[in-house]
Amino acid sequence: MTDQVLDGQIFTKLVSGGAANLQANAEIVNELNVFPIPDGDTGENMSLTIGGGLRNLQGKDETSIGKAAKLLADGMLMSARGNSGVILSQLFAGIAESLAEKETATVEDLAEALRAGVKSAYAAVINPTEGTILTVAREAADYAAARVGEGATFQSFSSDYIAELKRSLDRTPELLQTLKEAGVIDSGGAGLYYIAEGVIRTANGEEPQKNDLPKAPAAELDLSKFGPESVMEFGYCTEFLLRLQTSKTDLSAFSVDDFIVELQTLGDSIVCFRNDTIVKVHIHTMTPGVVLNHCQKYGEFLTLKIENMTLQHSETEIRNRFQNQKSEAQKDFALVTVATGEGIRQTFSELGADFVIDGGQGKNPSTEDFISAFDSVNARVIFVLPNNGNIVMAAKQAASLYQKSEVYVVESKNIGEGYAALTMLSYDSGNAEIIAADLREAMQGVVTGMVTHSIRNATIDGVSITQGEYIGFTDKTMLSSGATNTETALALLEKLNAESHDFLIAIYGKDMTDAQRETFRVSFAARYPSAELYEIDGGQEIYDFLLILQ
Repeated sequence: MTDQVLDGQIFTKLVSGGAANLQANAEIVNELNVFPIPDGDTGENMSLTIGGGLRNLQGKDETSIGKAAKLLADGMLMSARGNSGVILSQLFAGIAESLAEKETATVEDLAEALRAGVKSAYAAVINPTEGTILTVAREAADYAAARVGEGATFQSFSSDYIAELKRSLDRTPELLQTLKEAGVIDSGGAGLYYIAEGVIRTANGEEPQKNDLPKAPAAELDLSKFGPESVMEFGYCTEFLLRLQTSKTDLSAFSVDDFIVELQTLGDSIVCFRNDTIVKVHIHTMTPGVVLNHCQKYGEFLTLKIENMTLQHSETEIRNRFQNQKSEAQKDFALVTVATGEGIRQTFSELGADFVIDGGQGKNPSTEDFISAFDSVNARVIFVLPNNGNIVMAAKQAASLYQKSEVYVVESKNIGEGYAALTMLSYDSGNAEIIAADLREAMQGVVTGMVTHSIRNATIDGVSITQGEYIGFTDKTMLSSGATNTETALALLEKLNAESHDFLIAIYGKDMTDAQRETFRVSFAARYPSAELYEIDGGQEIYDFLLILQ
């Protein structure tokens, strides 16, 4: 590559190298989790985010760096998941905005763009925390930019950038006590470091690792759900990229809004947007062939995926995601929430959630997942309960991008808060502000504890933890550890002052045995005779117990 300017093709190649290096090291990033629990997913979230951006660049061969950066940023915004992924997408959104009018970029342009990316990322976080990816990105960009002078080259700039990136990353435990106590550096900052390292290696002539672009893990299909005697009830999830053709339509006159109106006669849960001459479509339909024939009037397909929704989802998810073929009349209010585990999802649906996104700890939904859910519920006002602190930013990003409804993100940080909010859900006031305030009020005073096993030795919040044993915690505070899950759960309840609560909802994980449940049930009744126990077979992974005290 030239050391004078960057064009769109070089930019794409460099970012591809960065993404490949991050993917190769994603598991290392995942393991940089403050809590030693098996749900570290920062590396995966960041990899899926940047991978979504690169898929949006595939087949474009864009020579303008401004246009290439915009395509990358657009794809990352839709694919962003987890706080680290959302922040990464905002970094690249700021970079794209800074480069928007440029065909090529100089070293000075790149320095300015990286600083603009930092500004965009900080603006996306209401209360920025130093010692995170934000700090690492800011300090590296400022350090390298300050050293750009006469004779500066991309090589000298990148050397300065990654050197300070590494130094800043090593300093993160000094800025965040939780990192220092856990003996780890910031995982998001580490992900950014691996991206930068891959970019520099690629610039130096090393080929990017030949890994496929990361995609969200797909659930294993149970083909027995649709046999020879089955009747198609739920339709097909159909997704494609359509390249508009000048021989078939007037590109300047083509209207995405009119196109969506046409699609609404053929299915629902529609997500549709245009980038230049490519239209991305997601639709649930009984007749995918009719949809494809209709859309082919405007162009030709670049990619195509059709999935039988009976195989794709559980019955609860199908009811959420496919009501009927024709679009329903718009409702006044609807609620979208997030949960993992069939029992929890079923419970949330019964409590009034219109759409339960399958996701949670270790399985963060993307911005696009939320937008698809918003389209599915078809309401004037939509309330969102993310139920996880690492999902809130993706929900907010989706809300900011969505123009068809007014979206209120009620920042529930765990399943307990989401459950409490849903139990008090009422649209009787007819006032969105009052409804949102009532949901927030319902979450006050709810205490949620979690029990899982430890993946490493550690001492956190004064609790000594042995790898393989069980740990109990609430939010970001470690409270108990023990040899069995029931022993740890009971110790956790004591630390959470369960005696001061009248009601416990115990949500059991998928690996809990009947004997373990009975042991817990008997012990809880003996210790807290005046408290009422309500049990849910949640079916969630990772956590043997989710304990909600009210």
